Amino acid sequence: MSFEDQGLSFIVKNIACVLAVPVTIFGLYIILHGHLTPGGGFPGGAVMATVAALFAVAFGKGIFGRAMRRDFLLMLESIGLGAFALLAFLGLGSTFFRNWLLGTGLFFGNAVPFGANPGFLGTAGVIPLMNIAVGLEVFAALSMVVVLIFSSEAKK
Repeated sequence: MSFEDQGLSFIVKNIACVLAVPVTIFGLYIILHGHLTPGGGFPGGAVMATVAALFAVAFGKGIFGRAMRRDFLLMLESIGLGAFALLAFLGLGSTFFRNWLLGTGLFFGNAVPFGANPGFLGTAGVIPLMNIAVGLEVFAALSMVVVLIFSSEAKK
């Protein structure tokens, strides 16, 4: 059994498992607060994809046979792209990418109060939904890159 097959030490594997939860939560935070702070779907998805790279380094190529399947990542990427396109076309009644959710009273459709925006999450319309779709697509695409790189390294 080679070094790539068994991964790293017990301590590194446990630290990778412990770090996976806060890194994923931080990535979700960046995605969901992208309309209020610097961030959004792309950087949040990239932060979440670092978990795939962390697991690949810690556990070796064996993690790809169990948890990181290519078909699952391809399905997530397709869902993200499809959701983004659907949200863009739903606003096509007047213009492409129209904020059709704003002013409806639904969660993301609340009106912005007069004055400075105090940071309410529910005041951006379809922008957070598009950030979620982009974040899902970027997470899946970058995780797929990690899977393909580690799979090709394992075949050498």
